[in-house]
Formats: sequence, C-alpha cells, structure tokens
Amino acid sequence: MSIPRNLDGKVALVQGGSRGIGAAIVRRLAEQGAQVAFTYVSSAGPAENLAEAINQAGGKALALRADSADASAVQQAVQTTVDTFGRLDILVNNAGVLAVAPVAEFDLGDFDRMLAVNVRSVFVASQAAAKHMGQGGRIINIGSTNAERMPFAGGAPYAMSKSALVGLTKGMARDLGPQGVTVNNVQPGPVDTDMNPAEGEFADSLIPLMAVGRYGRVEEIASFVAYLAGPEAGYITGASLTVDGGFSA
Repeated sequence: MSIPRNLDGKVALVQGGSRGIGAAIVRRLAEQGAQVAFTYVSSAGPAENLAEAINQAGGKALALRADSADASAVQQAVQTTVDTFGRLDILVNNAGVLAVAPVAEFDLGDFDRMLAVNVRSVFVASQAAAKHMGQGGRIINIGSTNAERMPFAGGAPYAMSKSALVGLTKGMARDLGPQGVTVNNVQPGPVDTDMNPAEGEFADSLIPLMAVGRYGRVEEIASFVAYLAGPEAGYITGASLTVDGGFSA
C-alpha cells in the first residue's frame, strides 16, 4: 500500500517523539512529506538515530531535547521548530508519563509531574504553536482510552490527566476554529511498545478486554494521527477519537 504524500510543504512538531507511538508518528508524518521536529528527554540515542534515518531517506527531521514538564523548554521547542523550518502547521502532543499506585499511597511528586507533562505541556505547546498557525493548522493530542475506562486499580490520577484532555480539546477547538485550526484528541488503547509490551502478565490481563483480542500496533495509531493532520480531516475538530480495538466497547 502506497502512503500518500499529502503533507508536502507542511512542518510538524511532535512532543515526545523518540520512542513508541511518538516515533511511529514522526516516521509517518515524514513519509507523507512533512518536515518534522520532535522532542525527547533522555532517549538521546534513539532520537538522533530516528532523525538521521529520516534525513538519510530524503526527509527532514530535527531532534530537540526538551523536558515537557518544563514550560520554557516546551515553548523553546516550538520556537526552534519555526526558526529552523520557517513555519509550523501540525502539533502532536504525545509526551506522557504514567505512575500507578493506590490512592492512599500515591506520591504527590508523581501526581504533580504527571499533570505537568500530560496536561500542562499540552496547553503550553498548543498556546505557543497556535501563534504560528493559520488556515489548515492541526493540533492533535494523544490521550488514552483510560479517560473512559479504567479497569485496574491504581490508575486514578492517570485517568484524570487523560480525561482533562477531553475538555481541553473541546475548548481549544472553539478558540482556534475561527483561525482555521482544528484540535482533536486521539485516545489509544493498549499498544505494543517497550513500556507496555504485548506479552507478559499485565498484557494477559488486558487482552481479554479487547474486542479484537490483541494489542494495537504503533503504526495503527500513527496512520490515524496522520489522517487527522491531513487535508481530508478539516471538518473534524473538538473530537476525542478512540482507537482501542474495542477495549472500551
């Protein structure tokens, strides 16, 4: 199956793009013609390798070290993207952290960092990016099916952080619609990554909950994100779109 190059001339920034779903999104946007900057925190090797692979294949990619918990670093990543590529058309807010513990034992430091990365960085990046976007601009947040279904104990703050994106997406869609920018929220279910592998005790507990009986692949999330970033998705905004193999059905 050929991949359409319907993002030629577009510039994208992906928060959290060095591994897993984020790296798949970076690759897919580049394959469809976008010039892509992406941030990472500690995975310098994978980040540089990903950027080099895209550049050697004829694309344009830039790896930027930026902790999404640091608002100034997020703002600088947006500015560096614009300074390097001359514009910004697509923002994908993929950075996220997960901590799991019973409510009575949940560490407040973990709670605060999760909100800083999973929620505040989405707003900070979107606020900065929106200043550079016009007609056809796209902001795509990566939430979680756990905003709608939390089938295991210990995930209350994480579920809350992802639920917050539902309201933020709706509100930003209203604010930015008049300037031609759409804002959507993709809610993946369990996806096979190094942080959440499709094999093991935890996976074995989740797979029976999915209608399709398997974990998702990172490419399946990336292709949907690329569709929302493309020209055919201009009438979709303010939506939280679940891609979870029937996990929440």
